[in-house]
Amino acid sequence: MPLLRGNLHAHTTYSDGVERPARLIAAYEARGYDFLAITDHEDRIGASYWRALPKLASRLLLFHGVELNYDRFDQHIGRVLGDRETLHVLNHPARYRLSVEETIERVRVIERDGLMLDAVEVTDTGHGRPRYATGEIPLVKIATDDAHKPVHVGRAWIEVEAPRDRDAIIRAIRAGDFRLHVGAAAE
Repeated sequence: MPLLRGNLHAHTTYSDGVERPARLIAAYEARGYDFLAITDHEDRIGASYWRALPKLASRLLLFHGVELNYDRFDQHIGRVLGDRETLHVLNHPARYRLSVEETIERVRVIERDGLMLDAVEVTDTGHGRPRYATGEIPLVKIATDDAHKPVHVGRAWIEVEAPRDRDAIIRAIRAGDFRLHVGAAAE
């Protein structure tokens, strides 16, 4: 089974990204990606976002998603939607300058509140943050580029061993059947 290269966290002009969805998708296609999750911020999107995403044409397998704002403290959570499966990611703990212990506590609080997390980002805008790659954090570790601008595209990605199917990719990520990469993507 071939490895599928993808990114689970990217933004468009529907929130704070500078590229329209079609241009963002084209940038990932040009870099040889197989899948992409568009995850604009929930407080900046409207119904037009959810209507427009299914109409986007691409050779990429597109995931629709949203970056949630957690209510009890300043924390973003990525929600990546498959066809039946949903992946929840604790986004960029490095941005909040969290220690490992604080990150673990946030995971506990969020899960006690009923939102079960699947993964944690070990990158911040595509730059590696090895502190969060520790086994002490009880989540699968993923790399994303959190693209807001073209310069961010391709800084970090995962390669998943799974069929080309949204739900299969999510299940493989949960199972840890992938590799993460931090660095410039090969053109």
